[in-house]
Amino acid sequence: MKVILKKDYELLGDEGQIVDVKSGYARNFLIPKGIVTSANAANLKSFEEIKKQRGRKIQKLTEEANKFASDISKNAVTIFVKTGEDDRIFGSVTSQMIFDALVEKGFDTIDKKKIVIREQIKSLGEHEVEIKLQHSVVAKIKVNVKNEVAEDLKTNVAEDLKTNVAEEVKVEKESEVSEAEV
Repeated sequence: MKVILKKDYELLGDEGQIVDVKSGYARNFLIPKGIVTSANAANLKSFEEIKKQRGRKIQKLTEEANKFASDISKNAVTIFVKTGEDDRIFGSVTSQMIFDALVEKGFDTIDKKKIVIREQIKSLGEHEVEIKLQHSVVAKIKVNVKNEVAEDLKTNVAEDLKTNVAEEVKVEKESEVSEAEV
């Protein structure tokens, strides 16, 4: 039985395609679920019009995705992780971590399921990750993985320096005040 797909269905194809399936599968499962409709003359004519509209919509979405891909590709994401000996990461960097870092940068329209990590990120350094925005549009971003402890040390040293400088300024002011009183 020939049927027209009303929406994308992973096992059969994309919306608007005409596929041949067993009649029992179409009548008992696909048609009641609203996944397909029978391929008769009237339905074919209406789906041709829908296909034209869908083509224009896909072209517009692809243009927007290309703009978004160029914007996001210019950015790099930094993720801080805990490491053990020899700077080996405990576990690995996940798509959720990358998603959270992208949301912090203001890219909250991305679906975390669209983040593709080809190889597990288990080492410090710079890695490249893909984000599927549309069927044909893929953005690549750089993910910098850094040691959380090293960053904490840098922050602590900076805070200690600020504290020491503040204490020295306070001591100088107190000595100036005590000299003025005498």
